[in-house]
Amino acid sequence: MKPPAFTHHPCRTVDEAVGLLDSASDDSKVISGGQSLVPMMNLRLANPAHLVDLNGIPGLDGIEVGDRTLTVGATARQHDVERSAHVTTAAPLLAAALKHVGHPQIRNRGTVVGSLCHADPAAEMPAVFLTLGGHVSAQSPSGTRTIAAEDFFDSYLTTALEPNEIATAVTFDTPNGSSGWYFEEVARRHGDFAIIGIVALLTLAGGVVSDARLTVFGGAATPVRIPAAEQLLVGVAAADVDADLLARAAAETSAALRPSDDIHASGDYRRHVAGVLTTRGLRTSLERAVAGS
Repeated sequence: MKPPAFTHHPCRTVDEAVGLLDSASDDSKVISGGQSLVPMMNLRLANPAHLVDLNGIPGLDGIEVGDRTLTVGATARQHDVERSAHVTTAAPLLAAALKHVGHPQIRNRGTVVGSLCHADPAAEMPAVFLTLGGHVSAQSPSGTRTIAAEDFFDSYLTTALEPNEIATAVTFDTPNGSSGWYFEEVARRHGDFAIIGIVALLTLAGGVVSDARLTVFGGAATPVRIPAAEQLLVGVAAADVDADLLARAAAETSAALRPSDDIHASGDYRRHVAGVLTTRGLRTSLERAVAGS
């Protein structure tokens, strides 16, 4: 299928893009990679009259490592972020998760920021963002603001961005100390959206778990942190994290989810698999943290 007629607006500056979006925010969409928007337009699930194109704006494709941060610009391609040596060093979890995003052809065009703004609850990037923490930088006619990771996702395919705001970059927090991570998703085929997935991050200080983060994706309208499971780990010596503790964390994860049934899997299946992945993910994260300490 072909999309309905629209007007394409190639922009040279962020201010120009913001002005165009603001002038017709009810009937406009921002496009950078277009790997979600264009298929939706072809299927007539989206029908914007105007496409505000960011690809001609210099400087929006940057990847910058700061003091415990990693900033990715709005037009930086997923492939470039995945293959960046800076990303592999500063945020190996992000680099590993990107390998699961669609297929190489998708990642050659798709953007990290675009995936976050699309906010599919079964996508990888929102879950990684929520786990690592950080913020999205957004610009509108009234100025710029930052939106924290925990405040960014409102509901299914819905974020805290205003209709006349453009996300210009995402800044991920990068772990401090001895950290270990884990990413795994269950999908029918590699490149499909996840039926259920887990992202885990554990940090050690003096041989004790100082920070634990566990996020489930594909099990709710947004990616979901599991604080009850995280709190079981914090303050526990790495040597004391045993099978019983991991089983309790897995039970907390399963209990926190209320996924619906669909053509891909039942809610019960998703809850069960989330628990299995929790055990595996926390164990592997701990092993990586210990090895790096």
